[in-house]
This record gives sequence, C-alpha cells and structure tokens, in this order.
Amino acid sequence: MTRTQTAQPIGPSTSGGRSAVLLISAIVLTAFNLRTAVTGFSPLLDTIGAELSFGPSLFGAFGTIVTASFAVFGFAAAAIARRFGLEWTLVIATAATTVGVVLRAASPSATALILSTVVAFAGVGMTNVLIVPIVKQYFASRLKSITSLYLSLLQLGQFTAPLLAVPVAMAAGWRVAVGMWVVLTALAFALWFVAALAASRRRTRASAAALGASTEAVAPAHTVADAVAARNDTRSPVPGAWRSRLLWSMVLMFGMTALNTYAIITWLPTILVDAGADPALGGALLALFSVFGLGAAFVVPPLAVGMRNPVVIVIVCVALLAVGYTGLLIAPLDGAVIWVIALGLGVSTFPMCLTLVNVRTKTPAGSSLLSGAMQGIGYGLACVGPLLIGVLHDLGGGWGGSYVFLYVTLGVLLVSGIVACRPGQLERS
Repeated sequence: MTRTQTAQPIGPSTSGGRSAVLLISAIVLTAFNLRTAVTGFSPLLDTIGAELSFGPSLFGAFGTIVTASFAVFGFAAAAIARRFGLEWTLVIATAATTVGVVLRAASPSATALILSTVVAFAGVGMTNVLIVPIVKQYFASRLKSITSLYLSLLQLGQFTAPLLAVPVAMAAGWRVAVGMWVVLTALAFALWFVAALAASRRRTRASAAALGASTEAVAPAHTVADAVAARNDTRSPVPGAWRSRLLWSMVLMFGMTALNTYAIITWLPTILVDAGADPALGGALLALFSVFGLGAAFVVPPLAVGMRNPVVIVIVCVALLAVGYTGLLIAPLDGAVIWVIALGLGVSTFPMCLTLVNVRTKTPAGSSLLSGAMQGIGYGLACVGPLLIGVLHDLGGGWGGSYVFLYVTLGVLLVSGIVACRPGQLERS
C-alpha cells in the first residue's frame, strides 16, 4: 500500500520538549534585549558626552542610527534569511548585537561610539524582522500566547533599562552600565547557535528521508517565508498600490509615529536634565514613558479592528502628544509625570499602524507590500527626527525650535491618520 507523506513544519512538535524550551528561552532573551540598548543609553548621554567630548548636536545622531538601522538592516534581514535560514540569520544578528554592545562600552572616542552603535543596531534591526516569523514557524499553534510573551518582554526591557542605567553608572561607571546587557545578548547568541545546529541536523535528516522515499514526498519548508511562497506568491504586485493614497498615508502615519517615539526616547532625559532634574529622574520618567507601550499593545489593536473608522484613536493620540510637548515646553518639571504619561499614551498609533496593515488589505501580497513600504520608508523618515531636534537645539540655543518641528509632525500624523483610517482596502484603491 502506498502512503503519501506531507510536509510538516520543523519545530518543537517534531523535535521534542527540550527543543521548545530552548527556543522559548532564546526568544525570551532576544525580546527582552531588543530595546535595552536604546533606552538604557539615552539617560547616560550627558555623562558619556562629557567624557568623550561631544555635545547635544551628536545626541540626535544616536537616535537616527536606531531608526536607520531598523529600516536598512530590516530589509537586509529578509535577503539573508532566504540564503541562510531564519535560525542562522538570528545567530548573525545576535552576534552583531553582542559585539556592538562590547565595542560600545569600550569606545575611546565619539567616532568609535558611533561605529559600535551601528554594529549593535545592525543586529537589533535584523532581529526586529526575524523574531516574528521565527515565532510563527515554531509555535504556530500557540501564536497568540508566544507573541504576547514576546511583546511583553520587549516592553519590559524597554522599561527596565533606563531605571538601571543611571544608578549602575553612578556605582560602576557608564561603561559598565552600557555594557552589562552583553551577558544577556551573549546568552541569546549561544541559544540561537544551538537551535540553528539542531535545525540544520533535522533538515538534513528530513532531506535524506525525502530523497530515499519510494513514495511521493514533499520536503519541509525551511522558513515561514518559503512555506507561504509555496502556497501563494506574495511577490505578485498589487496594481496601482504605489499610487494609492492609502499606502502613502500609512507610510506617513507610521513614519511620524516612529519619529516622535524615538525623538522622545532620545531627548526626554536631556530635556528634563536641562530643566534641572536629576539624571536618575530623567531615566525613571523615560521608563514611565516606555511602560505605556505594553498596555497599548493589547488595548489598541482590538479597538482598531472593531471600529469601521478608527480615526478617533488617531485624534486622541495626536491631542495627547500635543499636551505632552506643550507641558514640557511651558513647565517641564512641575507636571513632568503628567506630560510623560500623555506622551506614552500618545504614541499608541504604533500598534494601530501594525494592526491596520491587515485590516486595510485583503491578500497576502497586499499585506506584504503595505507592511514593507510602511516600515521601510517610515523608519527612513523617522531618521530625521532625533538628529534634527539636536541641530535645532544647537542653532536656537534652546528647545523652542525643536518643539515647533514636533508640532508640524503631529499635523502630518493627524492628516495621514485621517486618510489611513477611511474604510477601504489597498487592493481596491
């Protein structure tokens, strides 16, 4: 009797419980460290700048490196993963992050600090893109719970890092505070290396079994992208998509959201310190800003899906950002907690953008195209924010010009959000 074998994903279901524990551990450590190098660094910029002889004009460059890396290396990650597979690409990414963090902590000059930051965020930028498909590949039956775990840990790391940065720097120096995260990134690298070796062995055995089978067999897909492509060619263009108001409104909405988010992460501690706050308070309030992302990740998407036109979310977010900026401009310390809470809630358009990608498309090709354009171009636009704020501060000798620029971005966010929220789909534009 002839029996036909069908392809199955290579994952814990085919390799045992130990493999699942290994992969979950790798995901946990990776997710926790995705933002520590950002929020654990900005509260220390004044201290580091004093030692390495650079000022506020360079502060914005570090925020720009973050968003530029997310755009450039996010695109690169897809091509590398197609060549080497998700697991080995994550090995490369976590290795780059680990090396970058070490070099950053040991930097003898501002130039070395910039170069090491590029190396670190090359790894983080790739990991941003790779972590979602790796979860889908190995935990398809537990996608919601593992994704929630991943998002929670990302926010936890973003929240924890600025709380620890200043106290550790005061006790042991800024180099220790910047470099201490290498322990976790190195562990993540080691776990992905073991996982990649195990996956390669399983695939070798599966390929040998497929070649030796006398009945019809289908080799298992190496990546989620391969599996999806086998069912549906996501490379197919969506006619007229690049002329669609929906696509460009989503690009602008995401870009302005990312710009404001990383402008706040980069500059909030410095703004507060300039107003007379203790550096530790600046780090604590940055942590307060970060913690609201956790709630938004669970509250905003259901609201966006449930509303035919969720424009009210955009309006509320823009209003909250405007209140936060105005408060920091007029009375930065008197109501600092209120202003920071308003800013933390205001950037909730970030999870909304990610949700609208699927709501405003009907096909995998449309979703893939819209997501790629939104994040690739959007993060590119966001690069301008942190750097320009520093330039405007230096030119004007204060923060007035920077706030004018931020208010303009809120206008763009509002208009683009109104267009993006209109009922419709990319394929029908």
